[in-house]
Amino acid sequence: MGEIEDAIERADREAFTKDPPKTLKGQIGFLLKQLGSARAVAAELGVTADSVNRYRRGARKHARADVAAKIDDAVRQRWQPLVRKRRQKQAAATGGITVETRARFGYASSAGSTDDGRFRRLTVHLPAAYAQQLFDARDAGASDQQMRGIIAEGFKEVYFQDGGSRAMGLSDVEINDIDYLDLDY
Repeated sequence: MGEIEDAIERADREAFTKDPPKTLKGQIGFLLKQLGSARAVAAELGVTADSVNRYRRGARKHARADVAAKIDDAVRQRWQPLVRKRRQKQAAATGGITVETRARFGYASSAGSTDDGRFRRLTVHLPAAYAQQLFDARDAGASDQQMRGIIAEGFKEVYFQDGGSRAMGLSDVEINDIDYLDLDY
């Protein structure tokens, strides 16, 4: 996964309105409800159905570290998907998306100004149209570079050109050398 996709996943995980089950028994119970059988849960986790049943009964209180990580990932992946979808839909329709980053921004501009890239720390709220483009690109399997281009275009319009009131000669904005990138919607 790329940096942008990781940021979207983090924002999705922060959308939980209720924490997922913490205990091994609770997590296995949740997975059993989602997948329907101990055999299906076992296939998902790479363990035996007997192990799944021992976890469910509480006969085993702790799983091996690698299995515990798989269980946690499987639960988080399935926990409240409707809440995540609703938040994404709202961001894409009306709310927009807030991007916080520290990265090197380079741009092509008119003569007489510098186009040397420099590090900037920015927190910019992008309109809903950019959120929609970003979610569509991720769902279509776009590369991290393509998603960076969408965010860069949003930064160009909202931050650098201030919605059309300045820097009209600015043609391209690039995001490079990302130190961190965080999304919120």
